[in-house]
Amino acid sequence: MKSTQSFKRLPLLLAIAAVGLGGMAARAADYPTRPIHVVVPYGGGSASDVVARIMFREMQKTLGQPIVDDNMPGAGGDIGTASVSRAAPDGYTLLITGVGPLAANRSLFKKLDYDPEKLAPISQFVSLPNIVVVSKKLPVKTLGEFIAYAKAHPGLNFGTVGFGSSQHLSGLYFEQLTGVKLTHVPYRQISQFPLDFAAGQVPIGFQLYPNIVSLLKNDKATPLAVAATKRLPILPNVPTAEEAGVKNYETAAWLALLAPGGTPKVIIDKVYAAMKMAMQQPDVIEQYKKLGAEPLAPGPDALARLIKDDTAKWHKIIETAGIKPM
Repeated sequence: MKSTQSFKRLPLLLAIAAVGLGGMAARAADYPTRPIHVVVPYGGGSASDVVARIMFREMQKTLGQPIVDDNMPGAGGDIGTASVSRAAPDGYTLLITGVGPLAANRSLFKKLDYDPEKLAPISQFVSLPNIVVVSKKLPVKTLGEFIAYAKAHPGLNFGTVGFGSSQHLSGLYFEQLTGVKLTHVPYRQISQFPLDFAAGQVPIGFQLYPNIVSLLKNDKATPLAVAATKRLPILPNVPTAEEAGVKNYETAAWLALLAPGGTPKVIIDKVYAAMKMAMQQPDVIEQYKKLGAEPLAPGPDALARLIKDDTAKWHKIIETAGIKPM
């Protein structure tokens, strides 16, 4: 009897489900109808925060709704990333993050509160090469002189925005390629780093240009090399690492926009279209150029491949460094 009753109720249940799915599709088609919150799992004023805000200003013109930047730093970007992974897949909570939370942290932490592969990729939107920079307090002017000085003074401090950040990873890779031994000093708020750097307490950085602009303008820092295949237009006199004598040293902070897993494709497509249009605007291109950044918009599939490739790359480097998962 119960089986017969259940069978009779089946059409009704299917009809209810169809109405629900139809409503979800309609809401996705109308998206967005209210402000969009984007979690940035790094401190306010960081390079990530600065380049994201430039993009948001253009994207909201296309989407017709405000984009609110929610900074949520901590645990190498994991806190903010995990919060988005648990959010409703409706397009109103998105995530900007990078190589740490999406690739390297799988090798740095025993357990993550999220699965990077279950986030919905939208697109990478920027790449900022790391720059080897030292305080004027150090008696060095070239990359070769710095390497020699660091070998003679093992344990020198280098500052980053956090464990697993591109700056941390860049420092690890530099150690492996050159044989120097440095001490990692992570900052919860990058605003403290320039003060300690200028004072010589944390005299080394594998930094991003936006984080060291004030130091360069105030003649507190010496940029020694760019970890890229070509020089930065904003620093034309600073050699690439290979030009300065260190081959294969190429590292960059890349940032990408993602959504909670299960976000409808129509929403992903709308957000990506707005991003792509923003990255083509002359004003955005010029602002990024001044920040030592390259605007990009290769799309969801390219981002998925990048995450996979960088996961393998950084796992090998972290393993070689002897770092045990926390």
